[in-house]
This record gives sequence, structure tokens and C-alpha cells, in this order.
Amino acid sequence: MGLTSNKTLVLAVLSAVLLFVGTVWLWPRLARRTWRAVGGRVGLLLATQLALFGAVGLAANQAFGFYASWADLFGQEDDQGVVVDHTPDGGPLRVVGTRPVPGVGGVRPQAGGQIQEVAMVGRTTRIATPAYVYLPPEYFQPEYRTRAFPAAVVLTGYPGTAKALVEKLEYPRTALRLAKDGRMRPMILVMLRPTVAPPRDTECVDIPGGPQTESFFAKDLPDAVGAHYRVAKKPGSWGVIGNSTGGYCALKLAMHHPDVFAAGAGLSPYYKAPIDATTGDLFQGDKGLRDRANLWWYLKHTPAPDTSLLVSSSKVGESNYKDTLKFIEGVRDTKLTRISSIILDSGGHNFNTWRREIPATLQWVSGRLSG
Repeated sequence: MGLTSNKTLVLAVLSAVLLFVGTVWLWPRLARRTWRAVGGRVGLLLATQLALFGAVGLAANQAFGFYASWADLFGQEDDQGVVVDHTPDGGPLRVVGTRPVPGVGGVRPQAGGQIQEVAMVGRTTRIATPAYVYLPPEYFQPEYRTRAFPAAVVLTGYPGTAKALVEKLEYPRTALRLAKDGRMRPMILVMLRPTVAPPRDTECVDIPGGPQTESFFAKDLPDAVGAHYRVAKKPGSWGVIGNSTGGYCALKLAMHHPDVFAAGAGLSPYYKAPIDATTGDLFQGDKGLRDRANLWWYLKHTPAPDTSLLVSSSKVGESNYKDTLKFIEGVRDTKLTRISSIILDSGGHNFNTWRREIPATLQWVSGRLSG
């Protein structure tokens, strides 16, 4: 059974309940002072606590989408994201499955849009990664058959799962509702994880001798999607959105590549790439690369990028609140880069907070893209 399956969660909950009942039932029989009785009590308590923690952990993973599989949880994923597609007809993007938008009645894409599961291979970086592409209903309607649409890359946090963007954060469903209400234009969404070499956290960095993650997002991904779908070719047709690690990536990509991304929205972002056990040595001692990945340094030492940025935080519950206010002031001082913000009175670093911010974020991005 898969890590995220409901059967696994139900089995874990039932195991915890049965162990608890068994502990209560057997406790009087284990009340002696013999080593067997003491060992039995310790064993029952330990097994019950492990089962309880396992059930809570599985429930939390179901809610927040931290890990997609057992291999992902234990750091045993085989796909390192640097393969080459050698099939004769293998293009940079292949559709491997389709599904309707969750929570929307009907299966006709002309009425409710469609989510396509795709496999992408970067032409220049050779990075391979899965993604979900949301196509609005207008994409399939005859009167829009010649229409090209603006597009936005949507990134999870780390470790995160792309499926969480669809099912937990409800990006497609929210975009569909907003467009039907006339509050945003129909837009293509390309949803995936920011790390393209799991289990390593690549922080959207071009790692010397490693995955060229930033180049993949800034060059290969727009090229692959634009070659397969009717994405507007005009400058300023792409935006990028992300939460947590994905938020840092979104801001960095928009700042580093304003010729590609006209808007970058970071929900609960941080502003400097961390170096820890999940990232490894991202810069291989290259100070220039390290500085460039530091958004504080980038604001002070490079020409202001001609792009629009959005940041979010909460006065209570988010650790990045003071840094976000400082970043807003730093961007305002550049005079060229536009900056907007969503500041909640309270909200933690979690899906519930981001769901409250996503509708306004999608409207903001839609209003800043051409096409």
C-alpha cells in the first residue's frame, strides 16, 4: 500500500486503537514485578506510542503532502532528474494522463477544464521531471481555438508533492472559479516540485557539476510547454508562483530572468538559499553563485530587474514577517521593480494559510501577464 493511500492511513489508525485497547485489557495481567511482566508493559506502551505517532504522521502527510511515496520518505528515490530521452519521437514534453479538475462537476474539458499529467525533459539541461498542467475550459472551446494563453509555473515547498498543488492547495479549481467569475483571465498552470533531483533540495540553483535547476525553470520548461501548448509568445506572458521553498524560487526566477517572468509571487518565502543536509554544497565554493542566490545581495549589487514581485507573510505565525517587511522596503528603493504584498493578521506556515492567499495571488499574477 502506498504512503498516501487511504488504506494505509486507516490501517495505521486501527492498529493504534487496537493496541490501546489491548494495553488497557492486558495491563492487570502484567502488573507483576517479574522481568517478563515489566518487559510486556514496556513493549505494549512502546508499540502503542509508535502506532499513534505513525497514524498522526500519516495523517499529517495526507494533509500537507510532504512525501509522495515510501521511497521518497526514506530518501531512496531512484530518479535523479538528469536522464536523456533517446526515443526517436520523444519530444521535450509528453502527456501521460488526463483527469478532470477535482471538485468540478462533469468531465468535459470544454466546461470544466482539464489537468494533464506530463513528463518533461530539458533540451539543454537534460533534466527530466513530472508535472501537472492545468488547461482552462476556454482552451478546448471552438471560439478560442486560435487563442494563445498566458501561463504560470506553480511550485511546491520542499519536499512537497506536485499532487498537493492540485488536491490540497486547489490551484486548478481556484483558477477555474476566478475565471468564471471574471476576476482573472483564463491561464495555463504548470505545477511541479522545485526540486528536480529528489531527494536533494536543489533550491532552484545551477549547481556546479550537478543539476542546472535554475536554467531548467527559466529556459527548458517554458520552451517545452510553449512547444506543446498554445502559450502566448509575447514578452511578459509567463509568471511564477510558489510557497516556502517554491516561494524563494519564484522570487529568484523573476528577479534573475525578468525577460521570461513578468511576475513572481512568493507565499511565505525566504530570501537566501539555505545550506544543510538536504541541499548539500550548492555552490562548490563559488562566491559569485552564492551571492547571486542571495536575494538581499542581489537587490543591492545588481541593476533592478523590470518585473513585478508579490510576497506574503503573517504578523503572527510566520517566522519571515520581519524579513518580508525588510525585503519590501529593499525592492521599493530600487524604483524599477514593482512590489506588492499579502500580510495576514495571523496564519502559520501551512496549507490553510496558503489557501487563503492563493485567490488573490492568482488574480495578481493574471493582471500582470500579457497574452
